[in-house]
Amino acid sequence: MVGKSIKKWWPVFLLPTAVAFAIGFVWPFIWGIYLSFCKFTTVKNVKFIGFSNYSKVFADPTFSHAFWLTVLFAFLSSVLINILAFAIALALTRGLKGTNVFRTIFFMPNLIGGIVLGYIWQTLLNGLLSKWGQPLLALSAFNGFWGMIILLCWQQIGYMMIIYIAGLNNISGDLIEAAEIDGATPAQILFKIKIPMIMPSITICTFLTLTNGFKMFDQNLSLTGGEPAKQSQLLALNIYDTFYARSGAQWKGIGQAKAVVFFLIVVIIALIQLRATTSREVQQ
Repeated sequence: MVGKSIKKWWPVFLLPTAVAFAIGFVWPFIWGIYLSFCKFTTVKNVKFIGFSNYSKVFADPTFSHAFWLTVLFAFLSSVLINILAFAIALALTRGLKGTNVFRTIFFMPNLIGGIVLGYIWQTLLNGLLSKWGQPLLALSAFNGFWGMIILLCWQQIGYMMIIYIAGLNNISGDLIEAAEIDGATPAQILFKIKIPMIMPSITICTFLTLTNGFKMFDQNLSLTGGEPAKQSQLLALNIYDTFYARSGAQWKGIGQAKAVVFFLIVVIIALIQLRATTSREVQQ
């Protein structure tokens, strides 16, 4: 009887969440797409201008620079975070003393907000690693880029480590023992058993690190601010800079168009990554 009642009234329970989702996400998303085709100063002063904003997006050299820098940043940070997180997870699943303490220490940076982390690392890198009397991060885009890589790795390795530990702990000990009896080397056990068995964890971690790399904003804003001369701007900060920092009504429409392009880029790359890694799961 209880099950039948739930099935009968489930639309009533779903309605508040559906309404909140529509008001808080669906409608602003649709309206944002429309604004990308407009010239406006406020949402009440909107003039439709077609694809003009999109043509200006791809003609903007700061956008193309931010795009390729973000691609490189997302790829490198994803590779480094996953390799280091997996290596730490391997070390912490070998029954060493103090494992829980180390897990806590590695995970703690993930609890700190990105904007706070950015200012902390800005103080460390600019204050302690200054060169010729100038802040290290202001010297070149190269310094700012690697500063952001270090920051993101420090923040996210602990979180991904927890996911990898969960995957490694789910591997049957009998399977490992059987492989050792058959004469498998540690390297063979790692690459032939452990890594294939934790492909779901690899899929999740790769998805999170890749999308986080593309979406990174607050750390970029607080750590480098795009300096020097906007050369360390990632896509999210470039969109923010276009929408809020440039004067003139036309820039808000261009910033909105950049946001739509950015959304499509992240979705496409995330879907490609998910398809590539989940197909590996099926093969196993």
